[in-house]
Amino acid sequence: MEGALGERLKREYDLQPDNVVAYANIIYRQGGKDALFELWNQYIDVAKVNNLPFLATTPTRRANKERVAKGGYDQSIILDNVSILKQLRDLSDIEMYIGGLMGCRGDAYKATESLQPTEAKEFHSWQADLLTQAGVDFLYAGIMPTLPEAIGMAMAMEQTKLPYIISFMLRDTGRLLDGTTINDAIEKVDCSVKRKPVCYMTNCIHPAVLYKALSWNFNQTPLVKKRFHGIQANTSSLTPEQLDNSKDLKGSDSLELAQAIYKLTEIMTLKIIGGCCGTDNTHISKIASTFSRKIDNSWH
Repeated sequence: MEGALGERLKREYDLQPDNVVAYANIIYRQGGKDALFELWNQYIDVAKVNNLPFLATTPTRRANKERVAKGGYDQSIILDNVSILKQLRDLSDIEMYIGGLMGCRGDAYKATESLQPTEAKEFHSWQADLLTQAGVDFLYAGIMPTLPEAIGMAMAMEQTKLPYIISFMLRDTGRLLDGTTINDAIEKVDCSVKRKPVCYMTNCIHPAVLYKALSWNFNQTPLVKKRFHGIQANTSSLTPEQLDNSKDLKGSDSLELAQAIYKLTEIMTLKIIGGCCGTDNTHISKIASTFSRKIDNSWH
């Protein structure tokens, strides 16, 4: 999967996130589309060199119906973001899948404004339906901090008939920010929908933190081993609270991060591997080369 986009746009291109829709409007800003293409093409090159498929997601985590309207946009901001990624795929010559990125209503690092399942389903259906209409290959719920909203998100995504993935915001305690264990979160989301997520994963977390989270006895279950399969890793092991608006992203170098991610294979089957805060193409390259040498063809 791709590495960081938002943090690199901010730090390498001086393109700051919008206060309302974050980077969903980057395609309309001067130099925004070119910067996105440069970053995505770096990650595509990594996939090509290592003969691996590539997952890329639209920068639309904060582009829900409420925020899009508040920012003065309409549904075209969703459609245009997907169109941009389709253009990129048409120019590439690798196996590439486009994901429609969605997120919780409130602050994922603080679990504020969390929605209950029924209201979450209604709230998130607008964006899920538009991403589907635009032609994404799958839907991806990033850093979901609470179980009730994750259930509602799954319900909204289920209706589209597209494959979808739920990614949790996790602590090293082995729990979501609302205290739900990974095992219980998977079990309760799976039981709440007829068409289950393809798998579960996490993003915006250091692999060492995930290793500790998965090591708790309550998460060392057949269900977690069967259903939890991915990480978009941070280079830093900071907590969610420390990461929120952090100015310092120093952390693992590319080799250390790749080794830390590979260590996860001791306790889980990794199928989706990418980067989040602090990563760039050098991290993704080292991760990809590490796993391509050891890859099990059954993963596909």
